[in-house]
Amino acid sequence: MSPPLPGPLAHLAPLLGHYGYWAVGAVIFVEDFGVPAPGETILLAAGVYAGAGRLNIVAVACIAFLAAVAGDNVGYLIGRAGGRAFVHRWGRYVFLTPKRFEAAEQFFARHGGKIVTVARFVEGLRQANGIIAGTTGMRWRRFLAFNALGAALWVGLWTTLAYLAGSHITAVYDEIRRYQPYVLPAVGLAVAAFVARHLVRRRHRR
Repeated sequence: MSPPLPGPLAHLAPLLGHYGYWAVGAVIFVEDFGVPAPGETILLAAGVYAGAGRLNIVAVACIAFLAAVAGDNVGYLIGRAGGRAFVHRWGRYVFLTPKRFEAAEQFFARHGGKIVTVARFVEGLRQANGIIAGTTGMRWRRFLAFNALGAALWVGLWTTLAYLAGSHITAVYDEIRRYQPYVLPAVGLAVAAFVARHLVRRRHRR
């Protein structure tokens, strides 16, 4: 018998109970190139199942890691193949001129690794960071390395917490999500500070 999943994880019980590891891999994979899917939630649910002996925690972690890296690389390819043309054609309508896009490319080239790593933990950025990296021309090997680091930290955190916390994981998750609205502005301010410093240095060099 599958253990009951607590709170908002309960709706994933039929999917996870029927497809098991396949559900974990598929949902995380499609979420990571922009498809609306509960990747983080199913990772938590799989961790709870593993804690109850229904799944193997090592297999869950490995599959989730591989799916996360593969999904983000699909996003990277999407951004690399079509993102630049899209930005140059439509970017002016959202005030993203070619000049501003060039500045963003240079910024991402210097600080993209930090953004890719941290983005894994931020809703919205997690789904888009591969596309952004590809669009701005970040080197693939560098993206792959930092993306794998972020995926390892993300999978390690949530599988460990879910495995150990079991039925209490929703309380833990809610407490962490409670502070996420403060994390996103902080990340935004940090990015803005990096951009401002980059522009100031560039102006001084001129």
